[in-house]
Amino acid sequence: MVGPGCVRHPDRETGVRCTRCERPACPACLREASVGYQCVDCVAEDARLRAGTRSRLRSGTVPWAAPTGRSVVIPILIAINVAVFVVTVVQAGSLSNNADAPLFGQWALQPAAVAQGAWWQLLTAGFLHIGPLHIAFNMIALWVIGRDLERVLGRVRFLVVYLVSLLGGSLVVFLFANPMSNTAGASGAVFGLMGGLAVVLMRLRLSPRPALTIIALNVIISFAIPNISILGHLGGLAFGAALTAAMVYAPTRR
Repeated sequence: MVGPGCVRHPDRETGVRCTRCERPACPACLREASVGYQCVDCVAEDARLRAGTRSRLRSGTVPWAAPTGRSVVIPILIAINVAVFVVTVVQAGSLSNNADAPLFGQWALQPAAVAQGAWWQLLTAGFLHIGPLHIAFNMIALWVIGRDLERVLGRVRFLVVYLVSLLGGSLVVFLFANPMSNTAGASGAVFGLMGGLAVVLMRLRLSPRPALTIIALNVIISFAIPNISILGHLGGLAFGAALTAAMVYAPTRR
């Protein structure tokens, strides 16, 4: 049986097609892709689209974008979180049991205490971490997820998304958690950044699958591992995604 001719070289028979445009192509006109093989025309078109998106972000022609250079807000946030962690370790005299530090009693989020006037706990709880693994996981996630988001949104708007996500997660804990429970960690803010990244990818018409996969895995972990604030995570995710959507989908004139 004679196969179809290559779209670029009709005299060359081939039984392989581009996984993107489904046109027949010979081995010389195919390039390996994440799934199957794509023809050189589709590869070139994809490169042009990606270059155009990067160019628009750099030039600021995307109405909602405020592109910046290297990350500034994220290193500052990481430095603050690490500094607070060091203080709790010194106060408690223990690396793993730093939650015994007096600062935890003042800063950790306890709904009953907030109701009695300790409103600052809604914010300060997001800068406390229990043990080295807790802070390491959150700071690595903040660095990995936040870098691209800060560059696209700009430093001020990125910081606003971070803080609103943090406060949103704390607010949900305050409203629905056990009044005597104690909650600490930047996870609510990090989940908010995950939601924000997914929204930005959809706004740029890029696949949000990587961000959604990360979100799904972390939500599963939140339910599977005990003593994790599910309310804080989901609250931060919802507030971060909603605020980012308001920023990037708002009419240009606003």
